[in-house]
Amino acid sequence: MNSMADERNSSERAAPARPSAGNPITRSHAAWKGDGGLLFEAGSPDGDRTHQIDGNSKSAPSPVETLLSSLGTCAASDVVEILTKQRTTPSRLEIDVVATRRAEFPRRVMALDVTFTIDGEPLERPKVERAIALSVEKYCTVAASLAGDIALTTILVLNGATGDAVTQPMFSATFPGRDAR
Repeated sequence: MNSMADERNSSERAAPARPSAGNPITRSHAAWKGDGGLLFEAGSPDGDRTHQIDGNSKSAPSPVETLLSSLGTCAASDVVEILTKQRTTPSRLEIDVVATRRAEFPRRVMALDVTFTIDGEPLERPKVERAIALSVEKYCTVAASLAGDIALTTILVLNGATGDAVTQPMFSATFPGRDAR
């Protein structure tokens, strides 16, 4: 086992560069807190933006809860940007993500139900539903990175009125070159 100084020096080193052929590269770093639990400090490699993730779900969100939060905030960010460009910025947006997981290991996500609760005037249901669909199908990096066989359903609650559940195609299921790998 390495000494603490070796561990500190290795964690301070920049991650090796990967050739990207013009594709953006995003990096993350996580450090185990070593307290006998499964608590990690995770975030940007420079340590400027971090949060805790707890593999035991005791003192911080679990890795799966973090994944769901990432999906929700990614999609919601797109929806806010799309609606703002249409000059119909929401006054409130909350998102709830519920995952159905396999009972046996690996307990991967099999289905997602995402509820967007949005308030604001003059928001129109068809435009908001289109913004949600564009996010999930085209813009949200997290949704596009999930397996295409995950069933994704969205529900829009607009100004207190709940709409119908909409089954959304996942980007990864419709991406033209996905079988070419």
